[in-house]
Amino acid sequence: QVQLVESGGGLVQPVGSLRLSCAASRSIFSINAMGWYRQAPGKEREVVARIFSSGSTNYADSVKGRFTISRDNAKNTVYLQMNSLKPEDTAVYYCNVRTVSLVYWGQGTHVTVTS
Repeated sequence: QVQLVESGGGLVQPVGSLRLSCAASRSIFSINAMGWYRQAPGKEREVVARIFSSGSTNYADSVKGRFTISRDNAKNTVYLQMNSLKPEDTAVYYCNVRTVSLVYWGQGTHVTVTS
């Protein structure tokens, strides 16, 4: 059983930065994509950023130019660098890993952007 453990969330002021990390408990084979999703209160979960096995990435329009997803295969870890944070970025952020046949989710980490 693979577990994904997120960290790095917290309280930050607008225009501040946070770096989220998601570490897998063991190596995961046949990964198609790793990503970050978020769910704000009263809203549906939405994709924030994904990085594919090819190394290509895509981002939600709302975070383009502000967020950067990256991964360290040796550490089984995916990161989300979040800069120029806005109050509307407040949400629970979830790590996601998709393989050929399975999907894994982390437990979520809270990000609150407020002055």
